[in-house]
Amino acid sequence: MLLCMQNSYHITLKLQKFCKYSFKLSTLNSVFHMPQSFMKCIYIHTCLPAAKKTEDRKIQTLLRDRVPLHKLMQIMDASLLLPPPTVRGMTELDREAFQKKVMIPYVIVKSSRVQCAVKCLKKYMLKLENIKPVQCEVDLEKKVLLLNPLLVSKYEDIKDEFLLAYGSDDAVFEYKEITLQYENWKAMEILKAVLPENQEGAHSYSIIGHILHVNLRDHMVPYKSLIGQVYLDKIRNISLVINKAKNIESTYRNFQMEVLAGTGDTNVMVREAGCTFTMDFAKVYWNPRLSTEHERIVKKLKHGDVLYDVMAGIGPFAIPAGKKKCYVLANDLNPSSYEALVQNCSINKVKERVQCFNLDGHEFIKTVLKKDLLEKWKDPSFCGKVHVTMNLPAMAVEFLPSFIGLYHNTDHLPHNPTLPLVHVYMFTKEENEDIAVGMVAEQLGYLDSKELDLITEDSIVSSAEDAPNNTEVKVHYQEDEPPQKDVSTQEVIKNENKGKSEFGGLQKHVNEVSFVRQVAPNKAMMRVSLQLPWDLLVRDPDQCEEPPCKKVKAP
Repeated sequence: MLLCMQNSYHITLKLQKFCKYSFKLSTLNSVFHMPQSFMKCIYIHTCLPAAKKTEDRKIQTLLRDRVPLHKLMQIMDASLLLPPPTVRGMTELDREAFQKKVMIPYVIVKSSRVQCAVKCLKKYMLKLENIKPVQCEVDLEKKVLLLNPLLVSKYEDIKDEFLLAYGSDDAVFEYKEITLQYENWKAMEILKAVLPENQEGAHSYSIIGHILHVNLRDHMVPYKSLIGQVYLDKIRNISLVINKAKNIESTYRNFQMEVLAGTGDTNVMVREAGCTFTMDFAKVYWNPRLSTEHERIVKKLKHGDVLYDVMAGIGPFAIPAGKKKCYVLANDLNPSSYEALVQNCSINKVKERVQCFNLDGHEFIKTVLKKDLLEKWKDPSFCGKVHVTMNLPAMAVEFLPSFIGLYHNTDHLPHNPTLPLVHVYMFTKEENEDIAVGMVAEQLGYLDSKELDLITEDSIVSSAEDAPNNTEVKVHYQEDEPPQKDVSTQEVIKNENKGKSEFGGLQKHVNEVSFVRQVAPNKAMMRVSLQLPWDLLVRDPDQCEEPPCKKVKAP
């Protein structure tokens, strides 16, 4: 390796530090001047483990080009400890095909000093599945420490550091051949070696009780049997591997599944937020990746609050809320979800605080929620907040019109009631707050479909990397700053006016817009939390078809 620096007195002093790492050949000067330049150069030995021994961190980072030690395996021939390349494209699992012989360095030390040796060599030791890095020698008074051949090629690589900590020169450094097998690699390493390169694989999965659930893309289907068997072999405490056969399109939000490996039923028990949930996973909807979102909503609830869970499922919102001594009315249309919800309320001892219903969402809002909320408003002792959760992202926004005119022509309404805070979920093509709020505004009558289309188009354009052709854009590149766009004054005014009248006046009622998770490359799950306006609850739903914010111009 050749290291070049601008020729100066200070650089000459720095080069002197590198001389101990340079080539020592009689026919070659280690330090020399570059012809016709003001550069001074030094040949650096390419065997860099010696840099680990130096206490000069500046030299260490220069020699390694600022590459951390734990990333050296990516630069070196890391395939040495990976499964053999011959398994690429395997569709039926053949465990014998994964056998591979490698030469492994090791150190023999006294048994009495093994703890000291392990502490010193810990970062260099071999770490593979089902291989103990510390092994017994024939001589019981000695131990064998297996080392990583990617980090240690000869005893000199570790000698100084080892002797300094070990304190004795009686250790023996040798090589031996070992056979790596299928049992020595993790599931991800096996699948990465087998499945097609540079394609999204089957590395993502969810565990629900004893069930491992994958969602395989079409190009992974030929490998589904192998994928299922690998996960069954490698992931602990699972006995069944299933794949989602089709998208969730049923009314009850469950999906068709196929068994890839293993046996057993689909009745499972899981724990979340200190609660226990039982279910038949084949008949209900449950996603452990939503646990963080469940926690976010439950944290908003306080003792004495009311929660109306319109699409409750098996109770991930309702039951933790009941444990916080909130008053909960939970509903789900799926009979299996309703049965599991009732059972989970009993298991978690919240039956007195959680009432369960098996109704359509529209019916639940217009009957149960309407009656109970009116009673809470008339109760002078009620001082909590009112929350409504609608977690059915494929169609929850379509239930929002049930709130329009919910209390129209209702007598004896309170003057200053606690308005419900609705948390409604939806799918959007991208992570965009305007699109999510626009979907809510359309369903509540604040926008029509054409206006929503315009908002969607504007959001897509504004999030694109390239500006519209009719917009004047100047890109400034500044150090430590991303490129910024300067648009015309007319465009700025247009955006400011749009912000003042966003979503037909609904924006002021929006409490929060949150990105929940990326479901697929072009499918994001979003949540809009808004406080229902009083005029929307008491409005005549049949008064006009136009959005309420529209004003008819005089002829």
